[in-house]
Amino acid sequence: MKIRTAILGLALLGGAPAVAGGGAAVPGGTTIAGIVANDPNFSTLLSAVQAAGLTETLSGAGPFTVFAPTNAAFAKVPADQLNALLADPAQLKAVLLYHVVPGRVMAAQAARLTSAKTVNGASLNIMASGGMVRINNATVTKADVMASNGVIHVIDTVLLPPQ
Repeated sequence: MKIRTAILGLALLGGAPAVAGGGAAVPGGTTIAGIVANDPNFSTLLSAVQAAGLTETLSGAGPFTVFAPTNAAFAKVPADQLNALLADPAQLKAVLLYHVVPGRVMAAQAARLTSAKTVNGASLNIMASGGMVRINNATVTKADVMASNGVIHVIDTVLLPPQ
């Protein structure tokens, strides 16, 4: 099942080469979905993208900036809330699109912003100080993971859009 999920994830956004934060090519990673599919820390995010029917949306040329919560971030969400979210594709889609900003916003750019409008339509608050960038209540733990169709910033908390 993991192999099928990884193959499906690689197919999500195509196969063009990607560049990591340090400028090196991402081996086998290529796109946002490829990077997510190849990293076991994002298996919950990958499953959520598939459940929300966002594969085609994220298959576009982009560019997109994705604030990608890890499995540990999803684990912070109470199990009953997470299960309810995963069972409601419309709500799940709204939450996931709240993690996506149109365009390629690098960490240095984000650090100069106070907010960014998401694909969901709502805005994220951005706070930077002491070399740390926070997106709402989430901390960016790894920045500028380059993909052929955008950039990923890894975050430690799932972002929930305003009601």
